[in-house]
Amino acid sequence: MFHRLRQDINSIIERDPAARNAWEVLTCYPGLQAIVMHRWAHWCWTHKMKWLGRFISYLARIVTGIEIHPGATIGRRVFIDHGFGVVIGETAEVGDDCTIYQGVTLGGTSLHTGTKRHPTLGRGVIVGAGAKVLGGFTVGEYAKVGSNAVLLKPVPPGATAVGNPAHIVQKDAMSAAANPFAAYGVTPNGDDPLSKALRGLIENAVKQEQRIEQLVATMKAAGLECQSVPDCDKLNSAQLNKLVE
Repeated sequence: MFHRLRQDINSIIERDPAARNAWEVLTCYPGLQAIVMHRWAHWCWTHKMKWLGRFISYLARIVTGIEIHPGATIGRRVFIDHGFGVVIGETAEVGDDCTIYQGVTLGGTSLHTGTKRHPTLGRGVIVGAGAKVLGGFTVGEYAKVGSNAVLLKPVPPGATAVGNPAHIVQKDAMSAAANPFAAYGVTPNGDDPLSKALRGLIENAVKQEQRIEQLVATMKAAGLECQSVPDCDKLNSAQLNKLVE
């Protein structure tokens, strides 16, 4: 137990620059306290003391503002940052080294008892603040769910899901080294597929404008008459791309 607690504390210090020492993390981080109390509740739940498990979970919610059903499976070194308003359902599975921010819901969309109703987070998944992951599907290893996303379908390993409803950005790499930690699931390289599509359309429109100008100039040089085109402002790709960002 103390070995796992030491691992939890060290992982929090690694991922949170505001964490100064182990004592501060142990006494002032509700995410860690909720995880520890969940382990007690989960042990009771799996040893036929279900009411006691629910009661410990209820006390943890009062103390930390984090609600984890005692039936949920939580891996090692899971960091619930800030944590207030986090809800993790009964059949949810959270893999090792996951990071979950405040206001996250790992919820179920089915009302059938005994079925897999809640999501499974693979190793190293990051779920941004306010995100809702709803359903009995799997979020692949080292995937990221952006803040306030509403995720209703599986996410491939190493991918990023953003938006409402969430759409997926596919990544090629799936390892921890190739997927550095991104706070709140924010990717710094602007890989939102909608932004990429808009940038592509802008660049294509600018190139078409340049080709038309070249064709008109060539026709005039060859002595061919062509209908004059009304003057208009040229597309400024740099300015338009800034608007997309």
